Amino acid sequence: MNAMTQRLGRVLALDLGERRSGVAVCDHQRTMALPRPTLAGLSEQELLVRQILDFVSEEGVVELVVGLPRSLNGKESIRAGATRRFVADLTPQLEGINIHLEDERLSTVEAARVLHSAGLSAKQQKAVIDSAAAVIVLESWLACQ
Repeated sequence: MNAMTQRLGRVLALDLGERRSGVAVCDHQRTMALPRPTLAGLSEQELLVRQILDFVSEEGVVELVVGLPRSLNGKESIRAGATRRFVADLTPQLEGINIHLEDERLSTVEAARVLHSAGLSAKQQKAVIDSAAAVIVLESWLACQ
């Protein structure tokens, strides 16, 4: 039995930002990633943690994937430290839920490309691009499982 069949269930993905955080979740079988409305950003960490805990409880999330900012050369960006600190603070509150860091390099660029090809203007993209980037992060992580 492979790891996928041993542990199915919903996975929540976050694309953390300073003002807002993009959110995506997959179905129980892990075949499709769907965007969800954004949550608070790192500037409102207490609110963001509460929102994540509520989401995990309400949606039956069994794993969490957090986008890890990297530079184009593959090295962790300056923002990666804030992401790692946030994950370290969040981990004890999510007992029994594995948290994975996934390279989010160019996820927002890819999300913008997808949204543009769907006919959304730059102005229309602003409301959904963070969660679209979270979908890209989640799809990338799921593809490697």
